[in-house]
Amino acid sequence: MKLGAFSVSLSVKDLTASRTFYEALGFQQVAGVAEEGWLILRNGDSVIGLFQGMFSGNMLTFNPGWSGGGEPLDDFTDIREMQARLRAEGIEPEKAVEEDSSGPACMTLVDPDGNTIFVDQHVPAPSRA
Repeated sequence: MKLGAFSVSLSVKDLTASRTFYEALGFQQVAGVAEEGWLILRNGDSVIGLFQGMFSGNMLTFNPGWSGGGEPLDDFTDIREMQARLRAEGIEPEKAVEEDSSGPACMTLVDPDGNTIFVDQHVPAPSRA
């Protein structure tokens, strides 16, 4: 499975304070809208998302169809294919994707230790010739 770009999504109490803290560590904003309560920060290959009031707890995040630099990929595993493979392995998503859907979609999984994994596909499925 090609999971795409990886980041850690942090649920923060104060977006401004968190941004200031991570900027002191050398992170710079590459996406997001502070007024909407979210920012994406990068330091080299390290990416974190700061989210205020959007979810509880921190999550591992994968973006199928995106490179680590946030560029669309031509070849990747569509989220619906991922979900089918996971179900075949006996792993049921906490929040599933509509199987007959297309285009951008997301799902959440919970690992055996209770960690949340967010799979968030922003790009259409790759065309298969």
